[in-house]
Amino acid sequence: MQIGPYQLSNQLIVAPMAGVTDQAFRNLCLRYGAALAVSEMLSSNPEVWDSDKSRQRMMHSGEEGVRSVQIAGADPELMANAARFNVEQGAHIIDINMGCPAKKVNKKFAGSALMQSPDLVKEILQAVVSAVDVPVTLKIRTGWEPEHRNGVEIAKIAEQSGIVSLAVHGRTRQCMYKGFAEYDTIKAIKQNVSIPVVANGDIDTPEKAKFVLDYTGADALMIGRGAQGRPWIFKEILHYLETGKKLAPIKADEQRAVMLEHLNKLYDLYGEYKGVRFARKHVGWYLNHEEQRQFRADFNRLETAAQQHSLVECYFDELV
Repeated sequence: MQIGPYQLSNQLIVAPMAGVTDQAFRNLCLRYGAALAVSEMLSSNPEVWDSDKSRQRMMHSGEEGVRSVQIAGADPELMANAARFNVEQGAHIIDINMGCPAKKVNKKFAGSALMQSPDLVKEILQAVVSAVDVPVTLKIRTGWEPEHRNGVEIAKIAEQSGIVSLAVHGRTRQCMYKGFAEYDTIKAIKQNVSIPVVANGDIDTPEKAKFVLDYTGADALMIGRGAQGRPWIFKEILHYLETGKKLAPIKADEQRAVMLEHLNKLYDLYGEYKGVRFARKHVGWYLNHEEQRQFRADFNRLETAAQQHSLVECYFDELV
């Protein structure tokens, strides 16, 4: 799949997820085969750019691969300025968020709320595309609510406005993350535009990945929650798409090494206090089975990096 001048090595992209797809997680997913990892959403409001959270999300030193940075907002001028600023900070691709269903984002008429106003969508897209010399991509949902799925209309506006690639989550804003993603709208979008279309939503197994590609005709897949606690899913899907066979489950020693590396990267990125707290949710995803409930409870009570590291080591020593 081609995004502007960038030829991706395969059809798998890491979805931007606030509080999840930081540099530590993105690099893990890239190492396991993802062709592109989109950064966490950044506000177009310059008043928040000096916060610790924004500075960390804007940091690209040591970043592997093509750097795609997602921005969100509802003001065309602010969005254009944010695009310029992030290109200056090292972004290779600017991605526009019109898919986030979070209430705090939508109440500012940003994220998926924008799909209610095709005219404003057009203004924002044209402003951002005109502001930068790098490729601009867009992520949307299928519509605002099930009764008003206007994904095809928005996709046509995107293509006409110079967007080079479009990712579509197979739910409306009203659906949030409930129920099941539907792929008929993504299929219809692919049939109505010539730019690459990326399918997103409920892709959590190699078999599901192949089904969604075949059913929608999409050019690529974007994987979000399916990769939480499982960055190796990209390797599993690639192997299945190439051979039609499933890889053997990841071995305990490899999972231990990945988890410990991930924790260490979180401590380095956020400092020990915040890193320990971010580590809790990631470990909860890595070890999310019912029989691991007690381990998660014990882990969540720990207050230092050394304690967390030691408990993970002990867990896998006993497992092996």
